Amino acid sequence: MSALVTTLVLGGARSGKSAFAEQLIDHSNLTRIYLATATAGDDEMSKRIAQHRARRGDGWTTVEEPLALVDTLTREAVRGRAVLVDCLTLWLSNLMFAERDPEIEARRLARFLGVAKYPIVFVSNEVGMGLVPETPLGRAFRDAQGRLNQIVAAAVPQVAFIAAGLPLWLKRPSQEF
Repeated sequence: MSALVTTLVLGGARSGKSAFAEQLIDHSNLTRIYLATATAGDDEMSKRIAQHRARRGDGWTTVEEPLALVDTLTREAVRGRAVLVDCLTLWLSNLMFAERDPEIEARRLARFLGVAKYPIVFVSNEVGMGLVPETPLGRAFRDAQGRLNQIVAAAVPQVAFIAAGLPLWLKRPSQEF
């Protein structure tokens, strides 16, 4: 297995992207950190969080941070560790509800990735391939998600798109664009 590199894992809802991202880190010899951006705002979300924890099993240290992603990565992405950020989509919605500028936060994350020395695997939803959202907030979210994904994809060496649990590699370290 080749060395783990910072990777963006994209896909639709229930596409298998989180499980794929976990496998990338499971196959490394690094301490596994799960940086969760979700908040359990209702029973359904609490169940989803519990399902993710059960699937991961033991061997992961969970750090919960809904907003201060770059600050937390600065602290957690250190020698001997691999960090899984699940997910950028929920981080984005948290930023928007907190009335923080997603573009500024995305650029801050990209600057951090330019100097990050240790592997981080990001999970993010691809939300721009379906119906046009009905509401202005929905359209603003879809557009912000597309921009965030583009910014992170440009800043990382590796990007995979997951469909039906299968990876399609969009960007690998050996590719030049």
